Amino acid sequence: MGRARLAKISAVCSTIAAALIISAWLLSAQNGAQANSTIYNPYPPGILPPDLNAEIARVLREIDVIEGRAIERWHSLPPPTRLQTRPGPNPPVLKDTGTESIETLGELMLFDKNMSPGRNQACTSCHMPYAGWSGPIPSVNLTIIAYPGTVHFRAGKRTAQRHTYAPFFPVLQYNQEQGLFFGGNFWDSRATGYRLRNPDAEQAQGPPVDTQEMGFPDTACVAFRLSQAVYKPLFELIWGKNSLDIKFPPNTEEICETPGGAAVFGGNPEPIKLRPEERTEADTVYDHWGSSIDAYEQSVQVSTFTSKFDAFLKGKYTMTANEMAGYQLFNGKGNCNSCHVDGRGTTLQPGQVDTSTTATANPPLFTCFGSANEGLPLNPRNAFYYQTTPDSFGFIANPFGFGYRDLGMGTFLRSGFGSGPNPNRTWRQFAPSVDGQFQVATIRNVAMAPPQCPTTEAPGPYFQKEFFHNGYIKSLKQLVHFYNTRDVYKFNVTSGHCPPGRTEKVDCWPMPEVKNNLDMTTGKLGLSDQEENLIVAFLQTLTDGFTSPYSNSDTFTGTCMNGGSARTQGNEFLIPTPKLPPCASAVCGVKPVPNPAIP
Repeated sequence: MGRARLAKISAVCSTIAAALIISAWLLSAQNGAQANSTIYNPYPPGILPPDLNAEIARVLREIDVIEGRAIERWHSLPPPTRLQTRPGPNPPVLKDTGTESIETLGELMLFDKNMSPGRNQACTSCHMPYAGWSGPIPSVNLTIIAYPGTVHFRAGKRTAQRHTYAPFFPVLQYNQEQGLFFGGNFWDSRATGYRLRNPDAEQAQGPPVDTQEMGFPDTACVAFRLSQAVYKPLFELIWGKNSLDIKFPPNTEEICETPGGAAVFGGNPEPIKLRPEERTEADTVYDHWGSSIDAYEQSVQVSTFTSKFDAFLKGKYTMTANEMAGYQLFNGKGNCNSCHVDGRGTTLQPGQVDTSTTATANPPLFTCFGSANEGLPLNPRNAFYYQTTPDSFGFIANPFGFGYRDLGMGTFLRSGFGSGPNPNRTWRQFAPSVDGQFQVATIRNVAMAPPQCPTTEAPGPYFQKEFFHNGYIKSLKQLVHFYNTRDVYKFNVTSGHCPPGRTEKVDCWPMPEVKNNLDMTTGKLGLSDQEENLIVAFLQTLTDGFTSPYSNSDTFTGTCMNGGSARTQGNEFLIPTPKLPPCASAVCGVKPVPNPAIP
């Protein structure tokens, strides 16, 4: 039988298989919804956005579109060549289309709703291309901060970080000379890269077993679902024939349909009973899961370097007067370049002119790869504070309620509540020095929005985003104003309690959630209102898709917002912070304890 005929038969069979599996997904999701008809809603009225169900459904439809495109691309991709004889001391490399193959595999995984107990949650449910690979639901960005997971309505405690350029963060290290950490992924850097030596790949291993997100009860569920996936042949092409042939016990499907944290598991992180050699095989598959997703996120489909700024570096774009003025403020008076570095100097002496240039072969990522505590107030809108009662599976996300404080990297180094285990015991001693610190994210694509809503700023039409780890800031104007005036308009109040005559986020900044280790390079910059706007104009030059269309940015089917002012954007959704109990001992009482103590 000819190769072309075999290829056609294979494509038809794959299409049929895809249809059957998608039908099975829908049926299972419907059955699951009927079996678990009680929606977990521990929230007071007004916390959840009223359009949440409709918006989740919208995003899932958009995910289907992109997954369909990826399947088509896979089928149209010429198979790579596996050389039988390798000249010289060369490793086994898939020739010609090996790169495209593994990147496509990562994309198929990233948009696969099957990778959750309810078959209703993909990685991209919280990270869509048109939002710079961050949160795709404006009403969530305005209100509950974190995105609902496979169990509605469990939600996490932090905003969805952008995927773009995350693969360029190095393995987490402690620089002894500077006394500073740099590297890792996640807001608290807990994806250290300690084993795979790749923080981004390890980050991809987090959400599938996060109780608040995709929610599998066992990492082996990923291998199990991959063994049923439409794209299983592509996985085996990349990672080896029979790499998914694991002998799973008969009850695996039942286990993988039950969300993590369910009381029935009794806290067991490996409820699927596998023999040691099979557990090793499943762990290897999970490593390949992370590496494949990292391959896609590193690709030119995601981290593209196609912004106005990149064109400017090559002499193919001339910045407007406002953009250039904003760039100069960014590198000078605004002091932004101290953390979001572009490789050029910041401090100039009187009479000096900055004549430095940026190396175009290695464009700047606009991050120092470190962490900082910028002094964000506690955000009472955060859904995590309210998840204090058992859901229908007997799981309690946050038994401490408003007694929880997000210590960021400090909690991670202590292997504390709500973070992950610290793989390096020598780091634990430094926890008090990083309490309240969060990753200095790249500011590339900070302003990315769908084409229909070309800005993040009111009056718009705009796409509502959220900024910083707890989503307290709702526009880039507010973000720059916060850096500029945090210590000018500081008040010893919590959010929602600014004095009469003051406007929160304009001339009143509530006190920090964590006062330890505050970054004092910002807070009183002396920028005028117009200079703040100029910096915003520069930030908007860092959006990819200027020199060539950004992949899948056309899939947004939601509604743009209009009206208001970027200065007070989102303020109508402010709510008063309740009287805060002391920080829970399970958070603030873990040794080495914060110094000074956190109330």
